[in-house]
Amino acid sequence: MRQIDPDFLALPLRRLADAALQRARDLGAEHASFRLERVRAETLRLFDARLEGSSDADDLGFSVRVIKDGTWGFASGIALTPEAAARAAEEAVRVAAVSAPINREPVELAPEPVYDDVTWVSAYEVDPFDVPLPDKAALLAEWSSGLLGRVDHVSASLMQVKEQKFYADTAGTVTTQQRVRLHPVLTAMRADGDRFDDMRTLAPPVGRGYEYLTGTGWDFPAELAEIADLLDEKLKAPSVEAGPYDLVIDPSNLWLTIHESIGHATELDRALGYEAAYAGTSFATFDQLGSLHYGSPVMNVTGDRTVEHGLATVGWDDEGVAGQSFDIVREGTLVGYQLDRRMALLKGLGRSNGCAFADSPGHVPIQRMANVSLQPAADGPSTDELISRVERGIYVAGDKSWSIDMQRYNFQFTGQRFYKIENGRLAGQLRDVAYQATTTDFWRSMEAVGGPETYVLGGAFNCGKGQPGQVAPVSHGAPAALFRGVRILNTVQEGGSK
Repeated sequence: MRQIDPDFLALPLRRLADAALQRARDLGAEHASFRLERVRAETLRLFDARLEGSSDADDLGFSVRVIKDGTWGFASGIALTPEAAARAAEEAVRVAAVSAPINREPVELAPEPVYDDVTWVSAYEVDPFDVPLPDKAALLAEWSSGLLGRVDHVSASLMQVKEQKFYADTAGTVTTQQRVRLHPVLTAMRADGDRFDDMRTLAPPVGRGYEYLTGTGWDFPAELAEIADLLDEKLKAPSVEAGPYDLVIDPSNLWLTIHESIGHATELDRALGYEAAYAGTSFATFDQLGSLHYGSPVMNVTGDRTVEHGLATVGWDDEGVAGQSFDIVREGTLVGYQLDRRMALLKGLGRSNGCAFADSPGHVPIQRMANVSLQPAADGPSTDELISRVERGIYVAGDKSWSIDMQRYNFQFTGQRFYKIENGRLAGQLRDVAYQATTTDFWRSMEAVGGPETYVLGGAFNCGKGQPGQVAPVSHGAPAALFRGVRILNTVQEGGSK
């Protein structure tokens, strides 16, 4: 049975929280929360089957956030004593007092049930931090060695994170949770004459344990066995002819388009203009809620903080809100946003859907992305069936470079692998491909989504937002999907990114 590590539970969690929250009450705070967090992150990097470097970082500390006279205050610390926790509460109240004269919008939070002493652990079998580093390096080296000789070079990496959080607030909520995530990546590189290219594994980062590398959730040996031949074919492939094409996009590529053109665009703080300095606002403004024709009728998108193995899956967010699933786009229409407690009440949307997150004990929780996913059709077609519907098109797999404007509207994406589709069949790889569109034109051109068997949960560890900048892990599920008449660029001829 998975359980929270005893060494974390042995920390003086309750005593620190009680000291901080009581001091905040004594100083007149309307609301206060205490969060103690430990984040351990380990990374291994290999080149040509030799360990090139590794790091193992451990961030342990706490924070106190208050609302005093309708104004936020925040402070953090690393000394795990009741006295230090009380001092942090005092500092947070002082920050609120200094900020109050310039605060024109009193802060109130949407109501949330009280969760009294509850725990949650993410879905994994083997804690990667229980596996010795030499064993992990040996597995990556074995995989790399299997490719060397067939390709020129191989880079490999493994990122692993264990995140433990204790949260308590003056309403009475007390939560403790632990989640594990990891991301293995192998990239094969080869030159052929004046051409050089690479091919990366499509295995997504996941909220799983070390079992992911040994056969649960992904067949790494099967994928690695194909990479050298795929890269060889890619090097010999013709350059794409620019123009409009029908596209069948694999979830290994589509997840990133979802992230940039839907995930960020439907964060309510962006839509309201509160988040503007880091990567802009959003075209999907609040006045269009319930009316914006975001995509075609087959487009159904959910935000989800509960899906098994999701990178943004939690028991409770960093405001004490339980994880939930909610609609963002229904039958092509914008019907919801991602919310924290303040934004939910500010716009009369009722309860928060649990989208507050801080990436470390020293950072303020901000509105962050749920696992935002395009839903498959219950009786939808297979990927092969989608391809069979295309006379002249391209099949796209794997993510690579991307570009999108500050309103999340005009974009361009490349990929790892592109295949020409002729008369309903794959007809060899292509090179130098990018697809370009506006967000609404692209999603309105989606004619069909695949069935559940085509659905894959992709994602990333490093979604950036905020100033000071924070990173958050997030997954995006998608089925294979068919798009009609999308503009294709030749990235060499038109100066796009490769």
